[in-house]
Amino acid sequence: MNQQIKLDLPNGINLFMKREDLLHPFVSGNKFRKLKYNLLQAKIEQQNTILTFGGAFSNHIAAVAYAGKEQGFKTIGIIRGDELRDQINNNPTLKFAQECGMQFKFISREAYRHKHENNYLDHLKKEFGAFYLIPEGGTNELAVKGCEEILTTEDSKFDYVCCAVGTGGTIAGIIKSALPHQKILGFPALKGDFLQDEIRIFASNTGWKLINDYHFGGYGKISEELIQFMNSFFSKTEIPIDPIYTGKMVFGVIDLIHKGYFAENSQILLIHTGGLQGIEGMNQKLKKKKLPILTTNV
Repeated sequence: MNQQIKLDLPNGINLFMKREDLLHPFVSGNKFRKLKYNLLQAKIEQQNTILTFGGAFSNHIAAVAYAGKEQGFKTIGIIRGDELRDQINNNPTLKFAQECGMQFKFISREAYRHKHENNYLDHLKKEFGAFYLIPEGGTNELAVKGCEEILTTEDSKFDYVCCAVGTGGTIAGIIKSALPHQKILGFPALKGDFLQDEIRIFASNTGWKLINDYHFGGYGKISEELIQFMNSFFSKTEIPIDPIYTGKMVFGVIDLIHKGYFAENSQILLIHTGGLQGIEGMNQKLKKKKLPILTTNV
């Protein structure tokens, strides 16, 4: 569903949001898209266990746990940060995943850096037995295939399609399905230029660009300015957005609109990639820092 964002915007610009967050109550946004064909493939391979990786407030971990429960898979989450072992009940994401039946293995940040290495994966197979592997963030070829379905024929009118970027799978799918006249803008949630190469693994098309000015210090970082923006955006539009991904992208797009980045009368589509489950955990962190909390009603 595309929802018009009715704000006072200059230059005749029209702004819409594709409400991917409404796809599913617990497996929403790009997680629904990324898991769709991976779970089908796991069934084809007759695997009954899904193993994946993630951090303390990972949307991916929460989505895999629920999808596994819904589809009849055992799920295993390799969690970054062995100090979290004793904090499950105080962590809304991990508590939810555990209630969905996910088994955890907590490892140090040093060990977590080896998650892509075959030796480490072989070690996990010896420990847990056979499993279907979904990488951190869910990005692989089947995930990109699912994300190619985000854009539909009704989106052909848009000049620009904008989305947040984490591991690069979502924007890769959008790039592959975009029409020649459309410019795809990605807003990374992480610092660094490595994402260019990650995206090119899956999408060779041109006509896209990453805008690296709106990560607010890096992954999981948030400022009082961003909190105030998100609370104001929600009060004006009644659209909840998350602070890790979509919130930063929306901030960036609206800032660029006011700076004259887009041509007059541009039609812009924002992709809501879900992630709303992380708001509760973020508010816990904000309270500890004595910062204002997100008033997004989810």
